[in-house]
Amino acid sequence: MKNRKFLKKYNETYSPLKVLSGSIHKYFSGGGKPLMRLAAFGSDRSVSPGNSKLRILIFTLIFLLVSFRVVAPGNNTLTLFESPGIQPFSALMYATAMVETMGNPMMYNELENAVGIFQIRQVRVDEYNRRTGSNYSLTDMFDVKLSEKIFLYFASLFKSHDLERIAKAWNGSGPLTELYWKRIKEYL
Repeated sequence: MKNRKFLKKYNETYSPLKVLSGSIHKYFSGGGKPLMRLAAFGSDRSVSPGNSKLRILIFTLIFLLVSFRVVAPGNNTLTLFESPGIQPFSALMYATAMVETMGNPMMYNELENAVGIFQIRQVRVDEYNRRTGSNYSLTDMFDVKLSEKIFLYFASLFKSHDLERIAKAWNGSGPLTELYWKRIKEYL
């Protein structure tokens, strides 16, 4: 019980908030000479209490206005982001790359003479060149962007977005395309 009285007395007597608010009240009520001298802007004249409050207010407002101007300017630029567009075959391209080469763009299949991330053969490159008027070679298919371009060209020949038909046509024909489609579906 004795400790509580001591703490209560200590809190009432030495409250920093009360001391601070008392000091602020003292300065603004006209009894704070150091602040009034500062607000007089270096003049040696005696200042009446009414003018000192006005000068303190003006000084505070100027200080606040100056501190607001120090803030960094806003960004007045317009930023436009290019949309990647709709990529309906991106999942199929990923699955095909994983089945064909596990995503390795430098893969070469000596048995089939297939190159690149999608294992493109010379027949496919020749067909693409004939249809588009391009002049790509088989070694150009090590470039992932060119391989994607050729893959997307042949995928877009199908009017529907039937991924199964596109994947089977990419692989070839025959009964092995069923196994190929099952492997593709694992990555879709």
